[in-house]
Amino acid sequence: MAEKYIVRVTAGPDYDIDQHIVVPVNSHEPVKISNELVDAEINVRVQNYHGLPRNSPSTSPYFSLEPHSTNKDQYSIAVRFTPKRPAKTSRSKPTSKDPSRSSSTSRVPQDDIPPESSSPATAVEDDDESIDGISGEDLHFGNDFDHPIRDRLPPGFNYAMNIVKWWIDPGLEGDAYADKPYLYGPALSSFNTIHIGSGEVSPEKGGLSFEEGGDQDGLKERKEVGMPGGAKERMQWALKAANKSRWAFQYDKTYCLDFFNPYLDFNEFSLRLPGFTLPIMKYWDGQGLRYRPKRSHILRYVLRNRSTNDTYFVVVFTLHLKEDVNEDGSLKPAAIEALKERKMTTGSEKEADVTKDGDYQEARKQFEKLDVGEKGNKEGEDGGVD
Repeated sequence: MAEKYIVRVTAGPDYDIDQHIVVPVNSHEPVKISNELVDAEINVRVQNYHGLPRNSPSTSPYFSLEPHSTNKDQYSIAVRFTPKRPAKTSRSKPTSKDPSRSSSTSRVPQDDIPPESSSPATAVEDDDESIDGISGEDLHFGNDFDHPIRDRLPPGFNYAMNIVKWWIDPGLEGDAYADKPYLYGPALSSFNTIHIGSGEVSPEKGGLSFEEGGDQDGLKERKEVGMPGGAKERMQWALKAANKSRWAFQYDKTYCLDFFNPYLDFNEFSLRLPGFTLPIMKYWDGQGLRYRPKRSHILRYVLRNRSTNDTYFVVVFTLHLKEDVNEDGSLKPAAIEALKERKMTTGSEKEADVTKDGDYQEARKQFEKLDVGEKGNKEGEDGGVD
């Protein structure tokens, strides 16, 4: 089934894909995204890429660098961003309450929230707890979906989630069974590399290039709050709420973040977890493909503020049927219509039961073989940050 599709990557300042621009994957030139909240530059790199735009490089010099060469990383979303000072007094302050777990409003675009339940971001009054930026507790990165995927989740999904939390990111929190599923983690522990400063854009290194650490001022800031110098140590440090609350992504200051791993293969459309590879075409975006192919499927990455519901940028990987794409890489009317239909759908359609599918059963068997506890990692415990 995977051979019938082609990948297109877009990025924009919010969820509206009509306002996105196409990302030239594996190009050393970042795309620029701006809104009233942030100025950002983004590089997307995918190993063995065969998607749009046509004739895109199949790889990037980035993947020959360490640690990516040793890790055999398959993709990267690198961003250099500068949070803007809000026009009105609007400062996020440390809080132990996570709206991602207690309120549906924080994990969906504001346009999707019914008027009676809408709670627009409001200014936080200045007080002794206010910080001049985005709290380390509030800046989150991850995935969300517009409609339910619970009917498409394999029986072994809980095991898969435990593997992801144990092996990849113990800070992840989410609800895959919600009407609007989400999986988010604090940026401080989710991004593999964080550089406090402007880094550089290097064609020889594949575009945005930086290492864990920062410029002179950035290193000083890290030291002042006790943030470790190493990436793995910083990720582990950021699992504790007390540490996240001491950090702020300051307004008008530049930060470089890089998210990468070897687990998602965009060439074969498969998820490679320790000890097992799961084809994901049937389950991508919660739409089963056993009985009929969908015209498009999306995987969305979002950088957002969990307290204010602000969205800073969105990167979308869309799978289009090859027959819906012109030779020049532009979308045919059928593909455009499919994207429009996504904005209208409620996700209430149900397809034939596929829980007996062979891939489901194989996934369950493999997940059950792995020694991963049902509860996964608790905040602050030693985890499998890799």
